[in-house]
Amino acid sequence: MAQGGDTAEHRGQEPSELSAPTAAGRLGPPPWLGAVFLLPALVFLGAFMLYPIGYSAWRSLFDASGDTFVGLDNYVTIFTNPDTFIALRNNVIWVVVAPIVVTAVGLVFAVLTERIRWATAFKIVVFMPMAISFLASGVIFRLVYEQDPDRGLANAVLTTVSDTVSAPSPYPGASPRDDAGLHPAEGGYTLDAEVAPGQDPVLLPLVGLPPDDLPSEAEPATVPEPQESAITGTVWLDFTPGAEGTQGVIDPDERGMPQMRVEVLDGDAVAAEAVTGPDGTFVVPELTADTYTVRLAADNFTEPYRGVNWLGPTLVTPAIIGAYVWVWAGFAMVLISAGLAAIPREALEAARVDGATEWQVFRRVTVPLLSPVLLVVFVTLMIYVLKIFDLVFVIAPGDVQRDANVLALEMWRVSFGGPNDQGLGSALAIFLLVLVIPAMIFQVRRFRQERAQ
Repeated sequence: MAQGGDTAEHRGQEPSELSAPTAAGRLGPPPWLGAVFLLPALVFLGAFMLYPIGYSAWRSLFDASGDTFVGLDNYVTIFTNPDTFIALRNNVIWVVVAPIVVTAVGLVFAVLTERIRWATAFKIVVFMPMAISFLASGVIFRLVYEQDPDRGLANAVLTTVSDTVSAPSPYPGASPRDDAGLHPAEGGYTLDAEVAPGQDPVLLPLVGLPPDDLPSEAEPATVPEPQESAITGTVWLDFTPGAEGTQGVIDPDERGMPQMRVEVLDGDAVAAEAVTGPDGTFVVPELTADTYTVRLAADNFTEPYRGVNWLGPTLVTPAIIGAYVWVWAGFAMVLISAGLAAIPREALEAARVDGATEWQVFRRVTVPLLSPVLLVVFVTLMIYVLKIFDLVFVIAPGDVQRDANVLALEMWRVSFGGPNDQGLGSALAIFLLVLVIPAMIFQVRRFRQERAQ
């Protein structure tokens, strides 16, 4: 004890001073030192957050020029402008659909990663879109949703599946000559005059198709010989490139149209049918009635399936939400995976021992234990969804941007996209802030409750 006292005296301090609290009744550095370290962050926060919010609130009370005080007129315009109502409607769709879908997909992915051997690689692939900016993601999905199947991935997949299930029409856009005696009717093009078996061949000239679009097996058109108890004829492209030909007559350079389906009608019923050969000729044998009607089936001329108009007025919002899910699914998966790792395995094993199926374990044990994490993910996504701008601006074409409009895009559009009414734009910004604040308060309270537990 003496030695300790000597050490304290040697340092010029009393022993009690080593553990004595400060004058404010607490240990540690003085409060002003903490304020000094916080000052740069507070200045940054005030300059880049508080001041813009305050100035936007003040600017929203003035007109477009900023010279005339209009009070709350800009806020009245928000709730009377049809464009704002469209944006508000779309925001409601986003808030209801996008967070739920992203959370559900993230939950499914998180559960899958616990059951597959290549979980790490799977997580990397799913999370990778988070490393891409919304602008780049918008450009990617603008190409994915292209209407032309040769450029748009989505329609390329759909058309490939459609062509696999049902073969495409061989001659889309082809039509008969006006003087060919064929008229459009239900089921295709029907010949006006009835045809008797054994008479001269039926000539069916078509136009409206470039010669280069004929199948590679197409051969020069010929006229078949008449056959007893049969109807014969030729279907050909009545067009001679670079030369003058005779309409309705098979010229030497004109080729037949193979794989054309020809139907023979007895009344309204199809009695028989045939398919043209490489030279365009067809034969329908074993006909017993006196006369028949010849028809070129409608499926010879139907336009091929070109996919879905993803960026049209009807589907543009769901299409953009699909892009949003692609970007944020990895974020949800990572957070939910962390929550899954914290679940006691004993609870899951106990449920399985009691006879619960995997679906019952998932629905009644896993999901309830994950509910705090799922709620955090959902609220976080809802905050981001309320401020969605980039994807809508990049993906939606100009002619349908009004149909895909959201509040953040409407704020930019009226402020800088033409009207340059920054008073109304500031009012929209404040309105959007008011919508976001409740979700932020809820999120902060959740974090504080979790820290207190």
